Amino acid sequence: MPFGYQAGLWMRTCTDGFAMRQNGNVQLLGISAAISDLREEIERVARSDAKVLITGESGSGKEVVARAINAASPRAAQTFVPVNCAGIPETLLESELFGHVKGSFTGAYRDRPGKLESANNGTIFLDEIGEMTLRMQGLLLRFLETGELQRVGSERMGMASNVRVIAATNRNLRDLISQGEFREDLFYRLNVIHIVVPPLRQRRDDIPALVEHFIRRCTGQNANGEPSGNGNGRQPDYIPRSISPDALAALCAYAWPGNVRELENVLERLVVTGRHEVIEVDDLSPEIRTPGPSASRPRRERRHTIADDLFKRLRDERESFWTAVYPLYMNREITRGNVRDLVHKGLAEARGNYRIVLKLFNMESRDYKRFLNFLRKHECQLPFKEYRQ
Repeated sequence: MPFGYQAGLWMRTCTDGFAMRQNGNVQLLGISAAISDLREEIERVARSDAKVLITGESGSGKEVVARAINAASPRAAQTFVPVNCAGIPETLLESELFGHVKGSFTGAYRDRPGKLESANNGTIFLDEIGEMTLRMQGLLLRFLETGELQRVGSERMGMASNVRVIAATNRNLRDLISQGEFREDLFYRLNVIHIVVPPLRQRRDDIPALVEHFIRRCTGQNANGEPSGNGNGRQPDYIPRSISPDALAALCAYAWPGNVRELENVLERLVVTGRHEVIEVDDLSPEIRTPGPSASRPRRERRHTIADDLFKRLRDERESFWTAVYPLYMNREITRGNVRDLVHKGLAEARGNYRIVLKLFNMESRDYKRFLNFLRKHECQLPFKEYRQ
């Protein structure tokens, strides 16, 4: 599939690092049916101030959609404030959202407004809302209902009644509600309009132009293939500037469990480590250049490399799940898919018995409920019955 047309769910960047705008709108690129539908939905949603809940897999472009909604709305000229609810501890998240007064805690050397207050008349984007604690959910719910906010350490109530709220998560909030980990009343407050961002594997027609875009961005080229000055500063003669048809076909056939973010990382790595101007199939990693039939395999079979390595550490090197796997996942060095693949391997060897998996992963018997709760919370628990057949 040749280059030369615009596709993909991503924002084409200008030399200053901001998204390209046309007539005041962020330009979302796409030719697939899924992206065309998404673009139309964004245009409809942008006309109102209704709250929006965006769901989709990690790396699929949820923040891009949020920014596109804001850019197409009457609030486009106002502040857009993104907050990653998963990347901030609860005590700091309260201060981040609601602000604090001088002396309210160690390090509070001056009064500081919160993100909600800063977003008044604009839009706040609450990413990874599913990771917010129940206490913080209660504070957020009160704000959504009343517009009132109280800075940490202050006895006075403030107001920020004109904030548009867009939230996003890669988790199933209804499942979290059934598990008592997410407030149902907050869910209905946020879920006025629900937008689902399709994973990259469901819009493979968008991959060629995404590849072209990321190569240009990593090499600092403009649309004509000339240096644009916005690259990484590295311009040797051998830096990859294009991709062969076979290599592109392999990228299109791959399932991309990490979605657009994974594709971007792969292209950046190929550009940095490349030794030829054209990226060939041999330059791709083994799991990507696997022949086409593998594209139809279940996701957990395709992504066996990391799980195999983790399983070896647990089974052969006798490391515990809590020391070898848990920290990597909580620090986002491995994905939910990697943990599922590992659980799949454990259940396959244990013939569907989670208590045997517990022993395989070198955990104490008293950790059984803790282990299962972890798997349920992070959507990594697999049904055991199919492994017993």
